[in-house]
Amino acid sequence: MNTDCSTATAPLIAEEVSPETAAFFRRALCKLNEEGVPFLVGGAFAQACFTGIRRPTKDLDLFIRRADWERVATSMRDCGWRAELTYPHWLAKVYAGDDFIDLIFNSGNGLMPVDDSWFRPGNLRVDVLGVPVQVASLEDGITSKSFIMERERYDGADVAHLLQANAERIDWDVLLARFGPHWRVLLAHLTLFGFIYPGERHRVPIPVMDELMQRLDAEIRQPPQEDPHVCAGTLLSREQYLHDVERMGYVDGRLTPASTMTPQDVAVWTEAIPARQGAGGPDAVEPESAELRARATHAANTDELSAKADARAAGTTT
Repeated sequence: MNTDCSTATAPLIAEEVSPETAAFFRRALCKLNEEGVPFLVGGAFAQACFTGIRRPTKDLDLFIRRADWERVATSMRDCGWRAELTYPHWLAKVYAGDDFIDLIFNSGNGLMPVDDSWFRPGNLRVDVLGVPVQVASLEDGITSKSFIMERERYDGADVAHLLQANAERIDWDVLLARFGPHWRVLLAHLTLFGFIYPGERHRVPIPVMDELMQRLDAEIRQPPQEDPHVCAGTLLSREQYLHDVERMGYVDGRLTPASTMTPQDVAVWTEAIPARQGAGGPDAVEPESAELRARATHAANTDELSAKADARAAGTTT
């Protein structure tokens, strides 16, 4: 098992992009270093670092803090490139012609803002195109990928490969903390790991599985509680649970305190679903209409929950 991200892995980008693209990436990385902006390399490059699995990539994923975006944008524009805040809740892009760099400061579901905790002394330090950089940690990579379960993209295999290649290197306490109240998602992936690699189930520490199973046991033995009517499926897929929140009256999990997203963020991110762009079908709504619908649904559900809480406090039933 080789999990060392050495300079032998680093040429991945240079081998798969044109010299012009490589020059753009190299200059951008150098500029960020010169400006002293903290950033971490992620995406296919990080996956190759931790698993040895190399796959074609035409862009570069960098994690930055949202507070650094304006400084980065100014720096990139000074180089003559176009910088735009593509999706204000999580993603910006820098363009040099048709080439681009993704600047990521949150997860698409709003669960994982990039903060100081991402920048740890133990982050791998490698060279990318001859530029010294740090790589996003195993724990942050596993957590962010665990919530990507779209119809057209499911990152479960990436999670399984990260676990298989690095089980003994993972800081399991950090990983448990990263998932926080969403520990069921971690348990699901660890359960699948034992299915995918039945001969390697023992590599997930027993105390970790014990802790998660104890949480599950305690939760299912709790007496029934007031149903908040939340569909957390939208934290896993932005498209596949829209029926639940738009037609069935469920509270969108992205519009609860678990996520940083606003109704406007949800509307814009929903409108960006490829199937809805130019589709013209009943679900293809304008961004303004989508936002109004998201706000109305959010307000109605909030009012319903407040009414139920007031009724319980008054000792009556609505």
